Amino acid sequence: MTFANTEPPRIKSFVQRKGRVTPGQKFALENHAQQYCLDPKIDVDFTNTFGNDAPLIIEIGFGNGDSLAKIAAKNPDKNYLGIEVHRPGVGHLLVLIEEMQLTNIRIYCHDAIEILEQRVPNASVMGLHLFFPDPWHKKKHFKRRIVRDSFVELLAQKLAPNGYFHAATDWENYAEWMLKILNRAPNLENLSTTLTYCDRPEYRPLTKFEQRGIRLGHGVWDVMFSKR
Repeated sequence: MTFANTEPPRIKSFVQRKGRVTPGQKFALENHAQQYCLDPKIDVDFTNTFGNDAPLIIEIGFGNGDSLAKIAAKNPDKNYLGIEVHRPGVGHLLVLIEEMQLTNIRIYCHDAIEILEQRVPNASVMGLHLFFPDPWHKKKHFKRRIVRDSFVELLAQKLAPNGYFHAATDWENYAEWMLKILNRAPNLENLSTTLTYCDRPEYRPLTKFEQRGIRLGHGVWDVMFSKR
C-alpha cells in the first residue's frame, strides 16, 4: 500500500466540536483551571510550573483524560502535559486531577501543533503520547491526519536524546501510514524488533472502548520510536 505525501502543513487534524459540559466539568473548569491549565499565549518554564525538573511527557488529544490521569498517578516521578482542544474533556480531566489528588499534570486547551511549536523547548520532551487520534479514514481526508512529515520533523526537534514517541490506533490503515512516515525519519529509530509494531507497554492502560474492541476481535496497533 502506498501513501502519497499531499500535506498542506497548516491543515488542522481536528474539528472543533461543541460538546456538552456537565455540571461537574463546569465546576472544575471554573474552580481548578487556573491552577492546572496553562495560557497558550504565555511562555512557560516547566521546571517552575511543576516545581521540579522531572522528565516531561506530553499527551496530544487526551480525550476525557482517563488514560492520562491513570498514567500520571502510577508515575509520580514524571511530569505530564496534556493537550486537548475540547473543553468537556479538559473539564473531565480536571475532575480526575482533584479526585485523585494529582500534582504532576498541567493542561493546554489549544491546538497541539501550535503548543509544540511555540511553547515547548527543543530537546526537552522525554516522551510524546498520541493515543487513538482521529484516523480520518476517508482517503480524501488523509491530509488531515496529524502524523505527517512536518509533524515528525517537529517531533524530532522536541524530543530529548533517547526520548520516545508512542502512538496507538485501532485503524490498521492509519497504523501503516504512521509506520511508513516514521520509518523514513532519519533521526528516529523503530523500537519494534521486527521494525513494525510493538506490544502494548504496561504503562498504557486499556480504554473501555479498546476493551470492547478486543472482545469483538478488533485490532490495536502500537507504534513506538525513539530519538537517535
